[in-house]
Amino acid sequence: MKLAIVTAFPPSKVTLNEYGYHLVKQFRMKQAVEEIILLVDENTSAEDVHFEEDGCKITVKNCWKFNSYKNIITLNKALNATKPDAVLFNLQFLKFGDKKVPAALGLMLPYLCKLKKIPTIVLLHNILEQVDLNSAGFTKNKLLQKTYGFIGTVLTRFLLKADYVAVTIQKFVNTLREKYKTDKVVLIPHGTFEMPPEPDFSLPAGPKQIMAFGKFGTYKRVEVMIEAVEEIRKTSSEDLAIVIAGTDSPNTPGYLDEMKEKYKHVKGLRFTGYVEEEDVPVIFGESTVVVFPYTSTTGSSGVLHQAGSYGKAVVMPNLGDLTDLIQDEGYRGEFFMPDDVSSLAKAIEKIITDDVYRLSLAKANYKAAASLPMSEIAEMYLQYFEKLMPQNLSVVDV
Repeated sequence: MKLAIVTAFPPSKVTLNEYGYHLVKQFRMKQAVEEIILLVDENTSAEDVHFEEDGCKITVKNCWKFNSYKNIITLNKALNATKPDAVLFNLQFLKFGDKKVPAALGLMLPYLCKLKKIPTIVLLHNILEQVDLNSAGFTKNKLLQKTYGFIGTVLTRFLLKADYVAVTIQKFVNTLREKYKTDKVVLIPHGTFEMPPEPDFSLPAGPKQIMAFGKFGTYKRVEVMIEAVEEIRKTSSEDLAIVIAGTDSPNTPGYLDEMKEKYKHVKGLRFTGYVEEEDVPVIFGESTVVVFPYTSTTGSSGVLHQAGSYGKAVVMPNLGDLTDLIQDEGYRGEFFMPDDVSSLAKAIEKIITDDVYRLSLAKANYKAAASLPMSEIAEMYLQYFEKLMPQNLSVVDV
């Protein structure tokens, strides 16, 4: 099979780039895949796509740009030139831009593949029906929220023109099937990026590191976490460090610079900036607890799966998709009330002062992560593609 994957890929900073990396890493090892055609944005070159293990041939095509109005034209040309047997889209609603028209046009690309009669699966990481548009940084205006909801419904119908739409949480499956009366929606879990050997779960010497990882500024905000650690310090002798690992959300440029200035007086506070793929194990390995300072959620959490793979205890708000992941996949954590400094302080302190409890959470999360490695997730996609192959007609130039 010549499998085309439409995704961002490191060093591109476009959303879902890390997930794209791990998808490609696993697909290239599958016997059923003879070539991967990597359809990426302008920020990734062939020299950036390298793996230590042997695998199938990878062809890199730069055929789309973030916020470009021409992505339908340029990706169509790439499909005509490479003639893949199947296409997988690694998507969320702002994948192709944070401006309305380019973002919407990008979501019509799976429909283009269907017009060309190419078997197509869309991996959709979030659905607008489950997104708090205010907290996620889209808009606070109620009228605009209704407008976005209508546009989201129209775009979802375009996405459902694909042969399958895969989502990572059962609640998403139920919502889409019920609203759109379709049997094309399937559950394929998020999966765990890396499965290192089971850690010894011990902590490195030095301060206990309280870490948050991601893109911050919309529904992921670090103020509550920083102030919670400061509250713990008022009554505790624990030596604590605060690590903010990641970058601004595209919707809130300059947010972390504001936080650096606002909290420059806080002892042991470190902002890492963008974390390169090879540095991710270090950031997680040095952490005592991983905190999710979220006010809402927009999909399955890659950070939770990463924390599990490195055997880390987590502190999270008991809301939305995080609650679903705990119920569906077996993760465990200490909970707090969203945006509540005292509640978060108590949750963090409960873990850092009770090593037996920390270990129980860490081991449970490693076990949950180990049950869904990315190699199995890639195999699930191939099984669905296999169902489509008998129906595969010759690719039509459109």
